[in-house]
Amino acid sequence: MFFKVLSQDSNSKARVSEITTSHGTFQTPIFMPVGTQATVKAIEQRELVEIGAKIILGNTYHLYLRPGTDVLNKAGGLHKFMNWNKPILTDSGGFQVFSLSALRKISAEGAEFKSHLDGSSHMFTPEKVVNIQREIGSDIMMVLDECLENPAEYSKVESSVKLTSGWAKRSRDEFLNTAPLYGHDQFQFGIIQGSVYNELRKRSALDLAEMNFDGYAIGGLAVGEENSVMYDVVEFTEQFMPRDKPRYLMGVGTPEDLLNAIERGVDMFDCVMPTRNARNATMFTSRGKLRLRNLDNKFNFGVIDDEVSSYTSDNFTPSYLRHLFMCDEMLAAQLTTIHNLRFYLHLVERAREAILNNSFTEFKRSFLEKYNSGIKSV
Repeated sequence: MFFKVLSQDSNSKARVSEITTSHGTFQTPIFMPVGTQATVKAIEQRELVEIGAKIILGNTYHLYLRPGTDVLNKAGGLHKFMNWNKPILTDSGGFQVFSLSALRKISAEGAEFKSHLDGSSHMFTPEKVVNIQREIGSDIMMVLDECLENPAEYSKVESSVKLTSGWAKRSRDEFLNTAPLYGHDQFQFGIIQGSVYNELRKRSALDLAEMNFDGYAIGGLAVGEENSVMYDVVEFTEQFMPRDKPRYLMGVGTPEDLLNAIERGVDMFDCVMPTRNARNATMFTSRGKLRLRNLDNKFNFGVIDDEVSSYTSDNFTPSYLRHLFMCDEMLAAQLTTIHNLRFYLHLVERAREAILNNSFTEFKRSFLEKYNSGIKSV
C-alpha cells in the first residue's frame, strides 16, 4: 500500500501516516529538504542521512536544463546520478516557469519559456513534463500547473483553474499510458489551485479528485498573502481532499506555518527557508532565530540549541560560526545548513510523536510559546 493513516489526533485534523515507495518508507508529517539541482545546497548526501532526511525534493525545470535528461537517462536516473537511495519528489517546474515572467507564454497547449541560462526557447506541455520526470526517475512526480501572482482577479484565477484542471487530466492520462524507466514504482500528485477564492479551491479539488491521483498538493500559496489567509485556505480546501491520499502543502514555510498546517490535516512540506536562512547566517533554534552576524554573538560561547541535537549545535558555538561567516568561509554555510535542516526534521518528528500521544494541540502551543520568546542571552 502506497499510503495509510496510522493515527489521528482527536483534538485537531493532525494525523500520522505512512508512505511507501520503492526507495523506502517514511512517516508523515514530513519535511522535505529542497535539492533543486540534484543537491541540497551546502550539505552532502551523507549528512542528509545523518540528520534524518527521509525524502528530498528535486525540480523538473532545473534538471531538464542542467544536466539534461540525456545525462540522467544514461546515469540510470536521478537516484544513481546523485547517489541518493531514498525517495525523491520532483516539482513540475510550473512555479519556475511562472517566475520567469516576461520570458514565458502560457496557452492551452502548455508553457513556452526561455531558459534563464542562455535564452533558448523551450515548451513544457503536461505530457512532456510527465516524460521528463520518467527520465528523472523520481518516486513522486507533480503535474504541470499554472501558478498565479497574488493578488489576482477572480476571473483570471477562474480561467487558470480551468486550464490547470485540463492540464492535470492530460498529465494523468500520459502517466497512466507510460511506464517507469528504471524498474521502480512512480506515483503522481495533482495540484489544487484557486488562489484565495474558496469556490475556486473547491472546484479545483473536486476536479482533481475525480482523476484519482496518488496524492494531492495545495499550490499557489505562500506567494505574498497573509499567513491567516493561507491557513484559512488550507482549512477550507482540506475538506474536499481525499482522506485516503497524502496532502502536500507546497513551498511552506516557517516552523509556525508547518504546525498550523499539520493541525489542519497536511502531511508533507518543502521549503527553501531553512537552507536559504542558513546561507545568510541565520539559524533556527527552539527559542527563535539566531542571527549570527549580530555583534552580541562575537563572544557568545554558549550552546546554539539545548533542545535540538545536531552536529553543529553539539560541537560549535555561535562565536565560532559568526567568525566563519565574517571570514566568508564555506564551512559556515555547511554547518548552519546541517543544523537548520535538523531543526525542521526534529520539529516534524516531535509533531508525529505528539499526534501519536494525542497531545498535538498542547505540543504546538508549548513549542510556539518558547520559539516566539526570542533568544536568551548566554
